Amino acid sequence: MNKLIISVVLFALLTTLSATPVNAQAKIAGMSAMSVTPVKVVKVDTRAKALRAYLLDNNSPFADSAETFVKSADTYNIDWKLVAAIAGLESGFGKHIPYQSNNAWGWGVYGDNVIRFASWDEGIETISKGIRVRYMDERGAANVYEIGSTYASSPTWGVRVEMFMNKIDAYHKKFETQDTATALSLTI
Repeated sequence: MNKLIISVVLFALLTTLSATPVNAQAKIAGMSAMSVTPVKVVKVDTRAKALRAYLLDNNSPFADSAETFVKSADTYNIDWKLVAAIAGLESGFGKHIPYQSNNAWGWGVYGDNVIRFASWDEGIETISKGIRVRYMDERGAANVYEIGSTYASSPTWGVRVEMFMNKIDAYHKKFETQDTATALSLTI
C-alpha cells in the first residue's frame, strides 16, 4: 500500500515537472514559481519492537520487557542486544531459571546460591548496570569476549552470546527497513 501511495505521488510530481509551457520564458517563470520540498526521512527507533518480536518468536516470558532492555542499555552505554543475548544463552531467554528468581542471566547463581529479582525489569536493570560497572568500567572489558572471560567459565561463552546478538540484529534489520519505508514523507 505504501509503495502505491509513493508511486502515485512521484507520478504526479513528474507529470507536473515535465509539463511543457508555451515558450521558454513561461517555462522559466513556471519552474521558479514551483516549490519542491525535499524528501524527509524520519529515523524511527525500532530496537524495542524488533527485540520484542524476536523474544516472542523464542517464547520468552520477558518479551514485554523489550523496552526495558533498550532503555537500560542506553542508560549504561552498552550494546542493546547484549543483556538479552546473555539471557538467551544462560536460560533460553528466561525459560529455564531457578524457581521464582526472574534471573535469566545466571547472575550470582552457583551451587545453592541464587540471586532473585522482584521482576524481569529489575533483573534487566541490575544486569545492565553490572555489565557496565563490574565488567567494563572496573575490569576494562570492551567486548563480549572480554566480558565472557570473567563472566563465565566456558571459553566459548563470548562466541555463543555473540551468535544471539547477531540473530537479534538480523531481526532488527528487517524492522528497520520496514519502518523506514513507512516513515518516508513527500511534500510538493
